[in-house]
Amino acid sequence: MRNPLSIACALLLCTDVFAAPDSLDISAASILARTKILASDEFEGRGLGSPGEEKTVNYLTAEFKKLGLAPGNPDGTYIQKTPLVGITSRPTLSFAVGGQTLAMESINDFIGMTSRVVPHVEGKNSEVVFVGYGVVAPEYGWDDFKGVDVRGKTVLMLINDPPVVDPKTGELDPKIFGGLAMTYYGRWTYKYEIAAAKGAAACLIIHETGPAAYPFGVVVSSWSRENFEVRAADGNAGHVALQGWLTLEATKRLFAAAGKDFDTLKKSAVSRDFHPVSLGAKANFAVDTTLRNVDSRNVVALLPGSDPKLRNEYLIYTAHWDAFGRDNRLKGDQIFNGAADNAAGTAVLVEIAQAFKALPADRQPRRSVLFLSVTAEERGLLGSRTYAENPLYPLARTIANINMDGANQFGRTSDISVIGYGASTLDDIAREVAKAQGRELKRERHPERGGYYRSDHFEFAKVGVPAFYAEAGWNYIGQPADYGEKIVNDYIAHDYHQVTDEVKPDWTFEGAAQDTEFLARIGLRVANDDRWPEWSPSNEFKARRDAMLKK
Repeated sequence: MRNPLSIACALLLCTDVFAAPDSLDISAASILARTKILASDEFEGRGLGSPGEEKTVNYLTAEFKKLGLAPGNPDGTYIQKTPLVGITSRPTLSFAVGGQTLAMESINDFIGMTSRVVPHVEGKNSEVVFVGYGVVAPEYGWDDFKGVDVRGKTVLMLINDPPVVDPKTGELDPKIFGGLAMTYYGRWTYKYEIAAAKGAAACLIIHETGPAAYPFGVVVSSWSRENFEVRAADGNAGHVALQGWLTLEATKRLFAAAGKDFDTLKKSAVSRDFHPVSLGAKANFAVDTTLRNVDSRNVVALLPGSDPKLRNEYLIYTAHWDAFGRDNRLKGDQIFNGAADNAAGTAVLVEIAQAFKALPADRQPRRSVLFLSVTAEERGLLGSRTYAENPLYPLARTIANINMDGANQFGRTSDISVIGYGASTLDDIAREVAKAQGRELKRERHPERGGYYRSDHFEFAKVGVPAFYAEAGWNYIGQPADYGEKIVNDYIAHDYHQVTDEVKPDWTFEGAAQDTEFLARIGLRVANDDRWPEWSPSNEFKARRDAMLKK
């Protein structure tokens, strides 16, 4: 039997709080063991609508039952159905420009797909217009379209936000698009949404590794196979016909053929005075699709609250179980095991559930806690969106969401970072918990990567529920100052969304155990406190929460 006290002192910083009788039973070995199972070849990359999904859902359901947690769905099951449609796109793209035809090679020059649920879409002689960053942000006095009609046209957009520099400091202006931090205007999802709202036929995002926060290989592995959408009655008829990415090299060839200098136009786009530029080119594209309906599933378990007065209020922990399945086109290894992303986060979710269930009866959370392992995060947060739009329990009685996406596979850290620091009073609780661990709570190190908009907590935030998302610390105890930066950069460059995201021999998960205790203690505070977490006064989601609670 594990000794909670010895584990807490070994894995954490052994401050007085962990020597107290309320120590939680958190085990690095347990997190690693579950990660190894979920990331094994047997689970086939946990692909949607595959045997790997079936094995994953059955495994998580069995684990929750083994722990003695109740079914999370009021219908008496551990399942929330998530109806999706799988779309395998076979695109072609070329540009007629300067008296020549530039044929774009799929994967090498561009990645393209359609999210419309139809067997074929096409566009002929679609005027190509460069619209800068494609941003319409009235609060910043910013409009990249300037009233130009792009209906039926192909729009090219830069990724991320316009990097507006404050001339007084020479740094990015924090008053415009969050400064260094990416806003939702910088996300690829926004780019396609605004293009569709403007009536464009196609939207192609120009890929650059720095602003995108990942290399083009990640785009290829994420987009070049079957993609998924929530099953919609209109078949997504309002979406652009073609959405995709152009490599920087292909983009520069196109601009040069049109007699334009890409770097000059890119620089001009970092200004409110920017106007769309027609390249004098015509796009011709077609996408043939293979469609299939997929009845995917969120897995959900419930720990009922111990206080009858608070039992109908809910804290939700989330972690996505899906990865990218397998790609039979590949030679050699074909399985995207998704060990770090997100077998590890799912293992942390189950570990917290186990630790809560093991608490003595007089220390059980007063409010109910929902453990929600969602599907299709990698396909656009579709599982969490399904829950947020079809909640099993009222959102007006859902007090907070705590999300796990990844875990610290390595050693303990003296700090821990919050994605979207300052968004809500959850950060105040987190700061106190971190201090009790002898750690410092910090802002995220790379806000320009837009982490707040890239995982499942965002769907809860969008509907008004205060949401918390932390990432591993960067200052590893006993390691050089740049150790954390090096291992993260190495992961992004070599393993992120690749078949190489597998459990490595040097993974100890001691850092994950430390962070799991941190997340569990935040949850216990939230579940037991008389006060509800609140958005910060200036937060963009506060108005939605206020309106929700007035009903």
